[in-house]
Amino acid sequence: MRFRPCIDIHNGKVKQIVGSTLRDEGNEAAENFVSDRDAAYFAHLYHEDSLKGGHVILLNPASSEYYEKTRAQALQALSQYPGELMAGGGIRPENAELFLNAGASHVIVTSYVFKDGSVDLANLERMKAAAGREHLVLDLSCRKKNGDYYIVTDRWQKFTDTKLDRELLHFLSFSCSEYLIHAVDAEGKSAGIDENIISLLGQESPIPVTYAGGVSAYEDLERIRRAGWGRVDFTIGSALDIFGGKLSYHKIVQMSRQRA
Repeated sequence: MRFRPCIDIHNGKVKQIVGSTLRDEGNEAAENFVSDRDAAYFAHLYHEDSLKGGHVILLNPASSEYYEKTRAQALQALSQYPGELMAGGGIRPENAELFLNAGASHVIVTSYVFKDGSVDLANLERMKAAAGREHLVLDLSCRKKNGDYYIVTDRWQKFTDTKLDRELLHFLSFSCSEYLIHAVDAEGKSAGIDENIISLLGQESPIPVTYAGGVSAYEDLERIRRAGWGRVDFTIGSALDIFGGKLSYHKIVQMSRQRA
C-alpha cells in the first residue's frame, strides 16, 4: 500500500475541488483550496520525497479558455519529475504521445474509452495502440446509483451504464497496467472513505489500483490497508496541509512508508 500524491489543475492553477461540483460550463467548481504555488513546485516536492506514481490531472476540457494554461502547468510538473508522474484529463490517442514525451510515465483515460454508456472497444484499442498497455491507466471513477457503483465520465459529470464490479476489473485489465478510482461522492469532502469500494478493489483487481476520496484522518490509512487487503494504494488531496487541510503531508509520507 503506497501513498500516491496528486496535482489537480483547474483554470491554470493547482486546486483542490469538490469533485461532484465540477462543471465545464463557466469553468466552475466548488473550491476547497487554491494554491499560490505552481504545479512544478509540488512535483519537485514529491521528487524530493521519492514518491512515485503520482497523478497530474487536468480538470479543464480542451474547449475551455483555460485549457492551455492548465496544460502548460501540467507539462511543467512532468518535466520536474520525469518518469514518475502520470497525466490525466482529456487524454486521447492524438495527444497521448505529447504527455509521455514530456515525462509522464503513464496517461490516464476515462471519457475516451467510455462512450454512450458503455466501454467503446474500438477506442480502447486505439488508446492502447497509442500509449502502449504498459503506459495506460484507466480511470474508473464512480458514483453510487440505485445501490451500485457506476463509472462516471467527462470530469465526473456523466453517469455511464457501466457498473464497477469484478467482471469489469478483470476484463479491462488486459488493456491497461493500472486503475485509478475516485469515489466521486466522497471526493474533496474529507468526509470519510468508502470502504465498500476499497474492499472490492482489494479483493478483485488483478492489477495495481489507487483509491481516492474522503480520507480525513490518519486512522483512515489503516482502514484502507485492512479493507483493501494491503493491495490498494491511496491518494489524498484536500485533507493535506499542503492543500489547506489538517493532515500533515510529511506524517502521511512517513506513515505510508511504514505500511509499504
